[in-house]
Amino acid sequence: MDSLARRSRIQAVLTTSTKPISASQLAKQLHVSRQTVVGDVALLRAEGEAIVATLKGYEYEEQYQHKAILVCRHFPSDTADEMTRIVKAGGTIIDVVVTHPLYGQLKGMLQIKTVADVNLFIAKLKEQRGHLLSELTDGVHTHTIAYEKPEQLAAIQATLREAGYLYE
Repeated sequence: MDSLARRSRIQAVLTTSTKPISASQLAKQLHVSRQTVVGDVALLRAEGEAIVATLKGYEYEEQYQHKAILVCRHFPSDTADEMTRIVKAGGTIIDVVVTHPLYGQLKGMLQIKTVADVNLFIAKLKEQRGHLLSELTDGVHTHTIAYEKPEQLAAIQATLREAGYLYE
């Protein structure tokens, strides 16, 4: 299979899948290396495909009817609580963005929809001994939050405000 056919197959798999698919899973299906899949996805993105990498794998970016950008600030130890509050109030955490003095805006795609997703994120953070983007900016960061009803946004803001995480 040539690279064009392989990229077409990746698009087809991601379009028909109901859940994210890891680069390793795609590599196994296509009989190529994981790095080949990563490169193919990068090329597809460069061509304008709205493919995002999540904790669970690649998927097409969801189109949400309602989105808001919230500015937050907290210590790294509060991350799980902040995220859990958002998803329990009905939000999806699409991303995290910080403004770095050298690089400008740095964005991490999250796609966190459930408490299980929060737990997976925190487990991977610990496992990889990673650092949060917000550690670069003294805890200040934004989240793009998707929600279905205005009441959910109000609930998200209220719970973040109550915890002292909403930067106002």
